[in-house]
Amino acid sequence: MSVEACCGPGRDAGAVPYRIEVTPRREAPRGMVRIPGGTFLMGGDDPGGRPEDGEGPVREVRLDPFLIDPACVTNAQFATFAKETGYVTEAEAIGWSFVFRQFATGGIMDASVPQAPWWAGVEGACWRAPEGPGSTVGNRQNHPVVHVSWNDAHAYANWAGKRLPTEAEWERAARGGLERATYPWGDELAPKGRQRCNIWQGAFPSAPSKGTMPVKSFQPNGYGLYNVSGNVWEWTGDWWGTSWAETADNPTGPAEGTAKVIRGGSYMCHDSYCNRYRVAARTSNTPDSSTGHTGFRCAAIL
Repeated sequence: MSVEACCGPGRDAGAVPYRIEVTPRREAPRGMVRIPGGTFLMGGDDPGGRPEDGEGPVREVRLDPFLIDPACVTNAQFATFAKETGYVTEAEAIGWSFVFRQFATGGIMDASVPQAPWWAGVEGACWRAPEGPGSTVGNRQNHPVVHVSWNDAHAYANWAGKRLPTEAEWERAARGGLERATYPWGDELAPKGRQRCNIWQGAFPSAPSKGTMPVKSFQPNGYGLYNVSGNVWEWTGDWWGTSWAETADNPTGPAEGTAKVIRGGSYMCHDSYCNRYRVAARTSNTPDSSTGHTGFRCAAIL
């Protein structure tokens, strides 16, 4: 299982599924946001943080300017990729993926998560059928694609002439130019009582949830990025390291490992058990894992 199963259960080690190599289009990235270079304060040490996740110490990180997508890759965009390349995601190849049990339409397997019983392994669950057999993304073309592993996200980014952002790039962009703020818009979760992100509402996990929302829901941050808090977790290019103190001079963390960093939280996050929709929050999952609340956005070099 993953480092934090409640945030994203991971597959146990198994056979490597069938893969399709894709040829990069190598087109000049369009519609991306330019993030200025320079230094920023990365990480957090606020009382509501999780030091066990390596959120601190707060450190100054210098980055060159880069480009990043204003929103996560959508179902429509991923469908174009799959159609043009014939790509088969790992969930499709393996035959199942993790679904929030409340959403499952059938096909529930014996793939329980003891630490988080609200998750279920569901046969047939994949990006085309997010809840399992009979479900579709027909009316969710502008929602973030989910049930994509890190390997799937990397393949898409390569095809698009882009790459996945480093963890430092992701946080720099997510902060929107604010220093040390808890959220992309400031320190209040709901300023003036207005919801600013798609996270769990009500008692978890019994309250009903709507799941994902369109990728450009809510107001963007100061750099023009949408939904960097909540909606779906986002893959980054970095390997997981549990202690930034051990790699304080390396903004991309450990060089190799067994899990990849995910950032941003999801529609399933709730302060009662997981407040990782804060900008400094971080967790991870194995590169072949996929869930119904994990997607990605791409970055590129200027």
